[in-house]
Amino acid sequence: MAVPVRVATYNLHGLRDDVAALARVIAGLRADVLCVQEALRFGRWRARRAALAARAGLAVATHGRVGGVAVLTGPRVRVLHAEHHALRAFRGLERRALAVAVVEPVRHQGGGGGGDAAVRSESGGARLAVGSFHLDLDQAARTYHAAEITAIMEDVAARHGASVVLGGDVNEQDHQPAWRHLAARLADCHAEAPAGGGPTFPAHGPHLRIDAVFAARDTPVVSCAVPATGSDAVRASDHFPVVAELRVGH
Repeated sequence: MAVPVRVATYNLHGLRDDVAALARVIAGLRADVLCVQEALRFGRWRARRAALAARAGLAVATHGRVGGVAVLTGPRVRVLHAEHHALRAFRGLERRALAVAVVEPVRHQGGGGGGDAAVRSESGGARLAVGSFHLDLDQAARTYHAAEITAIMEDVAARHGASVVLGGDVNEQDHQPAWRHLAARLADCHAEAPAGGGPTFPAHGPHLRIDAVFAARDTPVVSCAVPATGSDAVRASDHFPVVAELRVGH
């Protein structure tokens, strides 16, 4: 049976802003899967990523440092596989990466004897391969990495019998080459099912839609919007998050 899965993307601005507000915004997204960019990469970064996720009721599914990208997951999905890819290096530019988690929606069933509760698939075994990415400010690097990312995601999805979902900071708008490449292969969820605001940057006076969720065309998009534009969201990061509600399974 088809079940709803909320996939979000959020550039955390390196936790350089109001971290308490950031945690509240993340919790308010009610995301089952959250793709993050500009996650911490230095100074106890693993523990601090985990602590932020826990404050929002999530867990870190991917554990790579390169590129500052990660996938966080909530209790309504089970992580079946995770991997982290450093993308092609460009001289003089920041190293970019792709974090990937293969997930399956589940229902927790009560257990006895103090053990973990049993889980069962809610979607008939349907899976999502969810990737978090952050493209560069350089046009040539963005275009190259967009193609590299889709190739990696298609390979992961084929290996695990999953449908591709990508969430990230594209660092360009929908008329530009990297975005057009992604949207030619996947559905731009906000264009598919807009359910509210679209601009994500800058948080003080947003007028650019540079963050997005893309989904395989066999995955129905129920809605997609920027849900958090209040005072917490303005204090939390220089970007607003995007949330897409998808239907997974049949």
